[in-house]
Amino acid sequence: MPNIKSAKKRVKVIATKTLNNKSFNSGLKTDIKKANLSVEAGDANKADSVKVAIKKIDQAVSKGILHKNTAARKKSALARKLNAANA
Repeated sequence: MPNIKSAKKRVKVIATKTLNNKSFNSGLKTDIKKANLSVEAGDANKADSVKVAIKKIDQAVSKGILHKNTAARKKSALARKLNAANA
């Protein structure tokens, strides 16, 4: 446990940020799963669910939760599945 006041504050701030990041990451994974399921099931709104997932991925990159190459890989996989389902 830190003794210095600023170090104690950093511990609190990091705990808060970690909690926010975990919450956002959980929602991101949920949106990606929903998009994958809707594409596989052939739902009428599959393009919308993919669009929502891609937006969430981009938000994760801007917040620093995901690396940009990881995001590009995830978006590309979603787009490939969507295009294969439409073809």
